[in-house]
Amino acid sequence: MKTCLIVDDSRVIRKVSRHLLEGMGFSVDEAGDGSEALERCAAAMPDVILLDWNMPVMSGIEFIRVLRQRSDGQRPKVVFCTTENDVVHIRSAIEAGANEYVMKPFDRETLQVKLQLVGAV
Repeated sequence: MKTCLIVDDSRVIRKVSRHLLEGMGFSVDEAGDGSEALERCAAAMPDVILLDWNMPVMSGIEFIRVLRQRSDGQRPKVVFCTTENDVVHIRSAIEAGANEYVMKPFDRETLQVKLQLVGAV
């Protein structure tokens, strides 16, 4: 079973995302910020990371930069999931190592298409 780590400071977004991902057959774990997500990745690197941009403690962009420096940090497919929709943010995310980008709010179909694009489903 493929694994996904949802990294978002919103409990509601994590709950909705978990429901969608479990419906697609993923085993799901959650983190409320980038620092907590790094701890989860150190314990067990997921196949996919659904990553929010704006979070307290450590932002999504800070998290992905640290993640991609790890020896096993290139393995997970990272999909940024955020309300930031300008070209500068999208380019920054891709340059930092994101594989794809999805805008909030999203539905199952949109998320599934993005996960297919990165080869996660």
